[in-house]
Amino acid sequence: MAAMPPVRVLISEVGPRDGLQNAHAIMPTAAKTRWISALAAAGLSEIEVGSFVRADRVPHLADTAEVVAHALTIPGLTVAVLAPNARGAERAIAAGVHKITVPVSASRAHALANVGMTPEQSVEALRAIRALRDAAPERSRPAIEGGLSTAFGCTLQGVVPEDDVVRIAAAMVAAGADEVGLSDTTGIGNPAQVKRLVRRVRAEIGHHLSGVHLHDTRGLALANAFAAWEEGIGTFDGSLAGLGGCPFAPGASGNAVTEDLVSMFHDLGVETGIDLDRLIAARAILAEALPGEALHGAAAKWRAQPVAA
Repeated sequence: MAAMPPVRVLISEVGPRDGLQNAHAIMPTAAKTRWISALAAAGLSEIEVGSFVRADRVPHLADTAEVVAHALTIPGLTVAVLAPNARGAERAIAAGVHKITVPVSASRAHALANVGMTPEQSVEALRAIRALRDAAPERSRPAIEGGLSTAFGCTLQGVVPEDDVVRIAAAMVAAGADEVGLSDTTGIGNPAQVKRLVRRVRAEIGHHLSGVHLHDTRGLALANAFAAWEEGIGTFDGSLAGLGGCPFAPGASGNAVTEDLVSMFHDLGVETGIDLDRLIAARAILAEALPGEALHGAAAKWRAQPVAA
């Protein structure tokens, strides 16, 4: 039986991590914490605030520990980070995060370029991270999400066989992922492909399939989100103003625009718990802290238009 579209969805903001890692300038820590506070005040309940990776590879996220410390002071906020290996996960657990996303690419070429490991080695890294989590004190055990990157294709490898995606998703769950999200890292997926792959992966791992992470390289992020929602997906990553892109995946442009996702779901009568006007207002922080950075999104432009008499 096909899954029913959910009446409420979780919009997980990834701008402070995925959005900033490809920005032209490095956002000051004070601006990051002000931005995260504004996002939470708008109703976002889960924010990926940074990544515990080598600062020489991604200098934009070198202050993640400080940003986490601030985010943890915000009541009710799920504080998430990305960590590709055990060393990063140790730092994340010590910082007290609520959720760790472990990237595992279905494309061998992207996996080697992004984290310097094969997909199989990344699965083993996930297994080691799960062991670290389970060894932590009970109140300090974050959820482990497997982020299945390049699930819909790769600009380095080309076509990524769906059989590989299904196989790796199953391996991630077997290695200890609490949930798995499908990522269109390079933004080249299409709605028919999204529907087909969601069905295939869900048939393999069931409720462990939690959400999608979409990029807008070909202008299809909203269409792909709608297709995933129709298939019962209830968690969607977005980045305010569509900031982002993978520095290790040539041609990958920005993320799905958080404001546009919220606007679309509200138009569909789907609850998000997010105040769209306050969310759009938070764009001012980006404009000030990242002068010259392109800010995308139709919802912000539409809301700014005068109402016709």
